[in-house]
Amino acid sequence: MAKFTHDAFKIHDDYMTPFSAWENIKEYIPKDKVIWEAFYGDGNSGKDLQDLGFDVIHEKVDFFENNLGECIVSNPPFSLTKEIVSRLVELDKPFILILPASKINTQYFTKLFSNNKDKLQIIIPRKRIQFIKYINGEIPKDYKSKCNFDCFYYCWKIDLPDDIVWLGD
Repeated sequence: MAKFTHDAFKIHDDYMTPFSAWENIKEYIPKDKVIWEAFYGDGNSGKDLQDLGFDVIHEKVDFFENNLGECIVSNPPFSLTKEIVSRLVELDKPFILILPASKINTQYFTKLFSNNKDKLQIIIPRKRIQFIKYINGEIPKDYKSKCNFDCFYYCWKIDLPDDIVWLGD
């Protein structure tokens, strides 16, 4: 039997978003709103959104102590999903968040969105997003390939053309 230690279960929420993840949904990101890329990471995500032509605020500030921009477009730390999504609904802040597909089955998502007048909408990528893993601010030395998870783009108050948008080839 495999031996599991406490260290085997350390949470590392540092998975950076590749440019392609934003490029794939650029037509669905609101062009008329100031975007807040609220989770700084390595700094590239905000730059990538700017390179795609969006007006972006991307600063190293605490998400829970600030309320910037008109819309959030981000890949937040997955371990804080409940707190982040709850705060965005409380702020009435439109968002596009990259999150694991399994979040749709959580009790807090059901509570937040099942009776909400503004429906949760989802963009389903054509393939897994290839995140870039960091631990303690660096790419691990034994890092051989990109990290991928089954994720959706969860959208709220974005007014997508359909409640579920499947990205094509």
